[in-house]
Amino acid sequence: MVDVSDKRETVREAVARALVRMRPATLRLVRRGDAPKGDVLGAARLAGIMAAKRTPQLIPLCHPLRITGVDVTFRDDVRRGELAIEARVRTVDKTGVEMEALTAAAVAALTVYDMVKAVEKGVTIARIQLVEKSGGKSGRWTRRRARA
Repeated sequence: MVDVSDKRETVREAVARALVRMRPATLRLVRRGDAPKGDVLGAARLAGIMAAKRTPQLIPLCHPLRITGVDVTFRDDVRRGELAIEARVRTVDKTGVEMEALTAAAVAALTVYDMVKAVEKGVTIARIQLVEKSGGKSGRWTRRRARA
């Protein structure tokens, strides 16, 4: 485990995203809250928040952090059958929250899959990625957008 004893505590934030692809009809079911298991987005939001808080128990050598905030939000494109999940995690600590944000996005996406698999088994989870981080010695980093 990396020794962070000499690092300064700073405000740190990380944002990660995941993309869940499904049939448009399945996404409409998700939006209405009519999935067989219930409120997909509510369950996925809660799962993402819980996952961020448990990251050191899931990822070897991750430092336990004092997380000060976690937001999990959703944006959908029904025509394309895409649900974008964004997880934003904040702390004031000696190391960053990138792994917590990535874990939150991934677990939220897995929860969506679990809650709709009875309707559609072919759901795909794609592009789990860090999109930005701030704080600490390295400062701000933002993923460059891919050119179309």
